Amino acid sequence: MTDTAVPDQAALASLGDAVRRRLADDPAVFPIADPRIELFAVGDFLSHAECARLCAMIDAVARPSALHELDYASGFRTSYSGDLDPRDAFIAGISARIDALLGVPAAIGEPVQGQRYLPGQEFKPHNDWFYVTESYWPGEEARGGQRSWTAMAYLNTVAAGGATAFTLLGIEIEPKPGVLLLWNNALPDGRPNEATLHAGLPVEAGAKYIITKWYRTRAWR
Repeated sequence: MTDTAVPDQAALASLGDAVRRRLADDPAVFPIADPRIELFAVGDFLSHAECARLCAMIDAVARPSALHELDYASGFRTSYSGDLDPRDAFIAGISARIDALLGVPAAIGEPVQGQRYLPGQEFKPHNDWFYVTESYWPGEEARGGQRSWTAMAYLNTVAAGGATAFTLLGIEIEPKPGVLLLWNNALPDGRPNEATLHAGLPVEAGAKYIITKWYRTRAWR
C-alpha cells in the first residue's frame, strides 16, 4: 500500500517493477546479490574507445562539484563534474542505450553527467534520491519528481582507490572501464531505500572518470 506522505511512491513502485522485470530477462545484466538493494552490473557496456572519448569530453566541461545546499568548499563532494551536451550525437547515442537497457522513456532521464576525481578527491556517503523535507525539494519536484534509478559507468582504470562503496551494506566495487552499474533508489513498495547510501571513496593515485545518468518519475525539465 502506498503512503500519501511519500511523494511519487506509486510511480516509483511501478517503475521499479517494470525495470526489475526487464533486467531479469537480459543475460548481459549481472545482479549483485543482496536482499537489501537492487544493484546490477553490465560488463563492457562501453568500449575502450568510447571511454577514452568520454574522458576527454569530461575534461572539457568539468567544474568544481556542488550538491544543493553544500558548496565545493564543504569538502563533501570534491570531484569536478559537468553535464555532457545532450545534443551531441555521441552522447545522445550512449544515453539512448542506457534508456533502452532499462526500458524507460527518454523523457524521464536527466542529462548524462561526467565526473572526474583526482588524488584525494571523494564523494562522501549520500543517497541519490531527494529528501522531501529539504528546501530544494519543491524545485526538484517541479523538475520531474523523485529520482528512481541510477546508471553509472566507469571509464578508466584507477591506479589506487576510488571504489564505489555502499556503506551500509559492506559492498565495495572497484572501477573497471566500460562497466555500467545500475541501482534502484527505491524499495519495491516505492519508499526511498536507505540502503542505497553510497560513497565515491577517495582516489589515492591516478584519476577516476565516470558518467552518471539519473532517472525521475516524470518528464525531466
